[in-house]
Amino acid sequence: MGSSVRELAGATPATRDRYVDLLRVASLGAVVLGHWLMAAVTPDGVGNLLAVVPALQPLTWLLQVMPVFFFVGGFSHALSYRSLLRKRPEGSEDSVYSAFLRARLQRLLRPTMVFVLVWGAAALLVQLLGGGGGLTGVTLRMVTQPLWFIGIYLAMVAFTPPLLRLHERYGWGAFAGLAGAAVAVDVLRFAAGVPYVEFLNFAFVWLAVHQLGFLRADGRIHLRRAALLAGGGLVTAAALVALGPYPLSMVGMPGEKVSNMAPPTLALLAHGLWLVGAVELLRAPAARLLERPRVWRAVVAANGVAMTAFLWHLTAMFGVYGALLALDVDLPEPASAAWWAQVPLRLALAAALTAALVAAFRTFERPAASAPVQGHGPLAALGATLCLLGVLGLSMVGFGGLLDGRTALLIAIPVSAPAAVAMTLGGWLLVERAGRRTP
Repeated sequence: MGSSVRELAGATPATRDRYVDLLRVASLGAVVLGHWLMAAVTPDGVGNLLAVVPALQPLTWLLQVMPVFFFVGGFSHALSYRSLLRKRPEGSEDSVYSAFLRARLQRLLRPTMVFVLVWGAAALLVQLLGGGGGLTGVTLRMVTQPLWFIGIYLAMVAFTPPLLRLHERYGWGAFAGLAGAAVAVDVLRFAAGVPYVEFLNFAFVWLAVHQLGFLRADGRIHLRRAALLAGGGLVTAAALVALGPYPLSMVGMPGEKVSNMAPPTLALLAHGLWLVGAVELLRAPAARLLERPRVWRAVVAANGVAMTAFLWHLTAMFGVYGALLALDVDLPEPASAAWWAQVPLRLALAAALTAALVAAFRTFERPAASAPVQGHGPLAALGATLCLLGVLGLSMVGFGGLLDGRTALLIAIPVSAPAAVAMTLGGWLLVERAGRRTP
């Protein structure tokens, strides 16, 4: 792998925006670290450190960096789709959409499906043997929760072509329209009490952040605008939290009446603006750092396994806690002095186990060889929709209660883990077929 990374790093075109690659890796790494730190596991169950110590919740304004990942996604999707459009035969935009979906979803869904199938088989075996209680049961429920991010990302990929056209016509106006829709949703939710309207912000908030990536791709976020985004976003988020119905934490908290995350709120959008502005202000010094060969090789290596590490990091974390409990290692009271003293050991063990899992599964993250395609746009869109619903459904229901028919509500429709897996797998196969089909 070392020689491969060295070759890839050495072959990097001078025109490549290396900072985007760094942001992609850093944002996923921050999420992984945040999850490991927030877990407050005791022999009695699993809690949230931010609920145990509310004074730590302001840290989420730094560690809740998913907006940065979606911002980077918008940048990459714009470049990828435009590149395919330049290469397409005249009048074949339908095939371009299919090829775009297949290319973007392939690297995302191959490691995801392996994760889902391995965990599904393990969960079934555990429950057939009569297990599934205690920490094992918690693991089966929670290990799929990060899949929500993949579901949202799938939607961004699917909506890239029409939203990119809006961007090319209206520029900042397209972003303003999505942000304005997010404002309207929260007004209807909190001021008018309209039921269920808040779920629209899963689209409006995250697609608005994604739209900023289009602006970045066109060089329209210069230093002054970055400063305005960072300052305006931070002030707005602080005002909304101080004066409005929004909680301080930018991640979901157990038992809270309002979450900034699920569904996303205007406060989370403002938080995203401040983060995007902040990382853009750091672009120049980071770019100079990335010119160093060793630093760039590290980023290239991390990008090659980032999705695999993200998928398996909770598996590693629960594996470490399970091993500690099995070995009768004392788990101190969360946030106590002994608990903090044990943090470096737990992080090191979780990192080591994640590295082992990455070594086992990283081959599925490698991009498959591309081939000329003709494509079928509607079939690809149907496949992407099924993948989106399946992944989101699985993130909600988990693998607990497989034999009991456990379900969770997905857009008012009960969905079980087997149904979610079937939708995801079926959708992926449709996208693959659409990308290969000759009309």
